[in-house]
Amino acid sequence: MATFKKTITAQRERAQAVFDRLHRQYPDADCSLNRSNAFELLVATILAAQCTDARVNIVTKTLFKKYRKPADYLRTPAGELEQDIRTCGFYRMKAKNIMGLCRMLVEQYGGQVPDSIEELLRLPGVGRKTANVVLGDCFGKQGVVVDTHCGRLARRMEFSANEDPVKVERDLMKIWPEARWSLFSHLMVFHGRATCTARAPKCTECCMADLCPFPTRKKRDAVRVD
Repeated sequence: MATFKKTITAQRERAQAVFDRLHRQYPDADCSLNRSNAFELLVATILAAQCTDARVNIVTKTLFKKYRKPADYLRTPAGELEQDIRTCGFYRMKAKNIMGLCRMLVEQYGGQVPDSIEELLRLPGVGRKTANVVLGDCFGKQGVVVDTHCGRLARRMEFSANEDPVKVERDLMKIWPEARWSLFSHLMVFHGRATCTARAPKCTECCMADLCPFPTRKKRDAVRVD
């Protein structure tokens, strides 16, 4: 059975090989949320919590025509915004956060999205995942984006043993080249959706099965059950 060294050097070498394989598999990997600027991506990412990107893109196709800047949201009754985003789920909390961040953007940033993680994290409803998505895709500032897919793959590949997304982010920052943090994150998400799914990972079809400890663990666990 394959074994993988756990030293930082060995992890970095394996991470480089994983990146190369995934980049060949998904050469067009990018954030799949439709947007035309940082503000729209900020709103879309908030809507995407516990919701598929495909559903969010359906909602924002109309939403972003109705609301083009933070001030537009603030002129709208909260109940109306709730109905506009209802199909994204958790719509009351999401509407509250969107209204709160729009108010802060208008009052403190002249209606513009700030480009530092410290300022982004001050905005209502914005966590490290959202902040890193916006920084990487709109401001060219690298960040590791740990969503459910990235976190799952990181644990299966034994790049991290943590469940806490912040701790997973820190673990990946140690072994991924900083210049590739954002792209590597997108590649992990694409692979998590297409192949390394939560319930039935397609290990026999995986382009990096020989670089991942998970297939071996899965076989070993199956033997124990039998």
